[in-house]
Amino acid sequence: MELRHLLYFKTVAELLHFSKAAERLHISQPPLTRQIKELEQELGVQLFYRNNRRVRLTEAGAYFFKSCESLIGQLERSKQLVKQIHDSVSGEFRIGYISSTSLIALAKILQKLQDEYPLLKTRLYELSTIKQVKALEEGKLDVGILRAPIASTQLEITSLWQDKFALVCSAEKPLALGIDDFIQAHFISYNRHYAPHYHQQFIACCRRIGFEPQVVHECNNMHSILSLVENNLGIALVPASIKGQYPSLHLKFTDLEDIPVYTEIVMAHHHHTEHPALDSFKSGFKALSARL
Repeated sequence: MELRHLLYFKTVAELLHFSKAAERLHISQPPLTRQIKELEQELGVQLFYRNNRRVRLTEAGAYFFKSCESLIGQLERSKQLVKQIHDSVSGEFRIGYISSTSLIALAKILQKLQDEYPLLKTRLYELSTIKQVKALEEGKLDVGILRAPIASTQLEITSLWQDKFALVCSAEKPLALGIDDFIQAHFISYNRHYAPHYHQQFIACCRRIGFEPQVVHECNNMHSILSLVENNLGIALVPASIKGQYPSLHLKFTDLEDIPVYTEIVMAHHHHTEHPALDSFKSGFKALSARL
């Protein structure tokens, strides 16, 4: 039994028509019929019922068709793995991301990479923008999802989306939106040294509303900020895109559509990065970010 026997049989089994199968395979019908007969003789079974009007699989043919699909699929996967080994598409792909990155979107990209590069191991690092820039410049990360502005001349920057701010408070004690409530409220935010540009935009947003925030708690990741908010330790102004990312937390979000202050999320990699998975990651994340 040769590979062509399996390919010819699979095509006829899919179309249940010898002429159409021959056309798809770019051969004439007589050689195709001969190859199927040879396969039946080798197996010692009849694979098709056929007459002038109809072609259908026998019970043995239907079983062999399932096995044939599995064998050919396994062969295709093996060919892909061999090519990846030859092209060295293995090893690690190191991804940095800020804590407000959508983990749902990131998971979809990782699944896409796994399908395309089964040998590839992805390494995820939740890091501040400052730390990511340094790691990207030093070649310790292959790509990063971070917050603009990025001053480095060594990195290629791709804009993903612009985030306006939203007010978030505990769902149990929603806050009224009067200026007096904001003035008296305790705010929770990033540490100003950990995320300096974000902190500047946060302050700018508060000033556009008309008050100076009392920041009583500072954190280094978004989940911690939201957890403190949920436990009534204060309120926060956060990127609007994180709504829905933490469904287990009982929170109330209020969009601040009329406040023209936003932060920009970007993707960055070193100009000299040539990792085979980079283009796939970039195109996939850009496509997902376009829906935000």
